[in-house]
Amino acid sequence: MTGRFSDLALKAVGILLMLAALGFAASKAPDRSLESLVPRWAPPPSDFVEVDGLLVHVRDQGPSSDPLPLVLIHGTSASLHTWEGWATELSRTRRVISFDLPGFGLTGPNADGDYREARYVAFTRALLSRLGVGRAIVAGNSLGGGVAWELALADPARVAGLVLIDATGFDFVPESLPLGFRVARTPVLREGMRWVLPRRAIEASVLDVYGDPSRVTAALVDRYYELALREGNRVALMQRMDQMAPGPVQRLGDIRVPTLILWGGKDRLIPPRWGQAFHTAIPGSQLVTFPTLGHVPQEEDPAATLAALRDWLPSVTP
Repeated sequence: MTGRFSDLALKAVGILLMLAALGFAASKAPDRSLESLVPRWAPPPSDFVEVDGLLVHVRDQGPSSDPLPLVLIHGTSASLHTWEGWATELSRTRRVISFDLPGFGLTGPNADGDYREARYVAFTRALLSRLGVGRAIVAGNSLGGGVAWELALADPARVAGLVLIDATGFDFVPESLPLGFRVARTPVLREGMRWVLPRRAIEASVLDVYGDPSRVTAALVDRYYELALREGNRVALMQRMDQMAPGPVQRLGDIRVPTLILWGGKDRLIPPRWGQAFHTAIPGSQLVTFPTLGHVPQEEDPAATLAALRDWLPSVTP
């Protein structure tokens, strides 16, 4: 009887090992080269410009004569594509600049692994100088929002207006952390993320930051998944998770430019009370909340969020 039990146990272990091997093989995801990703994710009007030793993925659209361009900065693990709905409409009459931050999208990682907000602010200033942008309206989502308001403090002459969308800065506690972020923050698990990245994990992460899951399409998940595989991006995400820290929010009262704050009412990563905190801290700011949207409202519902932006834009003068 004991021998039979041992045989069954060995068979069970063998089956489990075989299933684990099959799961690993199915989820194995090697890095993708920039060249392999460009045809799908960087068609015109995409371009690449050199800044601080990086080849930066940029889209510079609309009339170059616009005296006050709009600069759009994405969040962690996103890319300039998150602004497509806005950029398509706004570029009909305005100059619109979007780009992939170092460590995300197609731009690729910083050689020194520095992904602090201060480094992103310095990078954004260098990029805008490279593009000949003196003064602009700067909008940012999540990490991009943190970069935007810290840029307004570091270089106030460059920022004529500020749009913060579910922005970082305060020492917030998430109600729900996307699966991809949880793995990237867990020392034991994240080592395996260098070679294994199930597409379903990315899908779960995107679903987590959307207010309405029905808006998450297969094409949207493909974009987040394939750009996460860009060579160096997974390690960059781990380093970014290690370097996250609250910003100098005690200085928010020093911001003196027109400021629009947009927030998803169903944001579980940075809950809506932090939108109210920004509104309270920044003099004269305007807060608009979208009850059905999540952490990336400009991507989830470009039309509704763009309407709020258009109503506010006349308050910003060149």
